[in-house]
Amino acid sequence: MAYDVNKDIKWGIAPIGWRNDDIPSIGKDNNLQQLLSDAALAGFQGTEVGGFFPGPKQLNYELGLRNLQIAGQWFSSFIIRDGISKACEAFEKHCQYLSAVHAPIAVVSEQTYTIQRSDSADIFTDKPHFTDEEWDKVCEGLNKYGEIAHKYGIKVAYHHHMGTGIQTKAETDRLMEHTDPKLVGLLYDTGHIYVSDGDYMSLLKDHIDRVVHVHFKDVRKKQEDDSRKRGLTFQQAFLNGMFTVPGDGDLDFKPVMKELVDHDYKGWVIVEAEQDPDKANPLEMAQIAHKYIKNELLAPYQQ
Repeated sequence: MAYDVNKDIKWGIAPIGWRNDDIPSIGKDNNLQQLLSDAALAGFQGTEVGGFFPGPKQLNYELGLRNLQIAGQWFSSFIIRDGISKACEAFEKHCQYLSAVHAPIAVVSEQTYTIQRSDSADIFTDKPHFTDEEWDKVCEGLNKYGEIAHKYGIKVAYHHHMGTGIQTKAETDRLMEHTDPKLVGLLYDTGHIYVSDGDYMSLLKDHIDRVVHVHFKDVRKKQEDDSRKRGLTFQQAFLNGMFTVPGDGDLDFKPVMKELVDHDYKGWVIVEAEQDPDKANPLEMAQIAHKYIKNELLAPYQQ
């Protein structure tokens, strides 16, 4: 069958614009029903699972009322800290939940040594690094995750992430080189790789064949520069307005979209932007993003 961008790409928006798992006080009054209703009203097809989401039965019920789907869910991996066996036990439970909510993607990030939730570490300079032995263990463990996920019809999407041991393009290159392409896919995140490396296209071009999930995160360069100069933590930086939705920041998503379409990408693209909902109304942000996607990214591909 011919590739059809309007059917082969699904568009979702992440819960993090409504409520933040790392700072529970942010958006605490926004509940599941509000989030899902806003996402549907703005025109999105689904979302990812947030930390405050209920069990599968209630979630599936609320999704069904709004004709929404779950694309995936974040998994905090601790292969280095806990060992492969214990980490795999936790990951299997994760896959069981994903299967119950009919989600195709497990978003995985190795969280050993992360500074994402630190209240003092400079997110721009203080990232951790893995030893060669730790790298070997992570890659072996991720391949095991892939085997587990396969049993449930789920794909592992590794998330290169600011403040972790696998953040930069060089680190992601190493991960891709030493994991099995059949077992470990890549989550490509525009915002994280841009803030990390100042370049968001090279990673996509070099690993387009491994990309199984996509996050569209925009960056406000002025706020990024200010956050960098001040040596802010990850949480301080996003509260400073460093991230936003596509169409509201300074990144151009047209070349990203072209690369995905040119290589027949099939899967989810999730709009994700850590923001304070008291400053950035989540529904308004969702509407801005959807309008940009429709008018700027999808318009060239309409018949």
